[in-house]
Amino acid sequence: MLKTENLSFSYQTKRGCFPVFQNLNVSFIPGFNVVLGPNGAGKSTLLKAIFGLLPCKGTIWYQKENVTALGTAAKTKLIAYLPQLDTSFSVLTVLEMVLLGLLPELGRKVKDEDLQRVMEILRLLNIERLAPRRFTELSGGQKKMVLVAQTLVRNPKIILLDEPVNSLDLQKQLELCCLLRRLVAETSVIAVLHDLNLAVQFAHHIVVLDGEGKLYGAGTPRETVTEKMLQEVYGVVATINYDKYGRPAISAVRSTRDVVA
Repeated sequence: MLKTENLSFSYQTKRGCFPVFQNLNVSFIPGFNVVLGPNGAGKSTLLKAIFGLLPCKGTIWYQKENVTALGTAAKTKLIAYLPQLDTSFSVLTVLEMVLLGLLPELGRKVKDEDLQRVMEILRLLNIERLAPRRFTELSGGQKKMVLVAQTLVRNPKIILLDEPVNSLDLQKQLELCCLLRRLVAETSVIAVLHDLNLAVQFAHHIVVLDGEGKLYGAGTPRETVTEKMLQEVYGVVATINYDKYGRPAISAVRSTRDVVA
């Protein structure tokens, strides 16, 4: 289990100090965790803090290990992180791009088992046919899938994904979320999503941050995604129906700021 203990972060600017979250205590389980919340809630900032990209106060624990105290090499071995921004310029092939995800494990000579690991993850993502193509030749959605493959290939214990379904078509969104849900053995996948229906369909555990960066709630999709939460956190009046598997399906009706005639 991964958890934060009294985690705080503020942006320092010439105009002053702007808190994103203060004394945030949140836990993630092994399996597919999704972080929900409106724009500005601190979702992306939370992932950056867990990965150690921001100078936060507080402690991050993985099981009994203090992640905050780990060095860069140890933290990189434990955690893989895919931010929103894509690297669009590379002369490498897709195969070579995904191989880079094995650094620093790669030796001077690429081994057969390294290539097998790369091809296995490409097959899991249904993009093995792209292996010989140049990264620059790909569409935005294809590039996203290659970068996801690069993130997953090391089999890290913690996988952080910031908006991984952006620029993907519906089929690829469903396939990727289905794969992330299957990575449950000893892996904690933590993804920021804006698509609430994808979140409730695939997540094992959902964490909801409100507009002030505070923890609103956490639990199963059915426990966390309610009409009350949608109104209080997102400012949306919505109806929720349940499919035959008991999963919520959300239909937004209007913004709470709309004037009803």
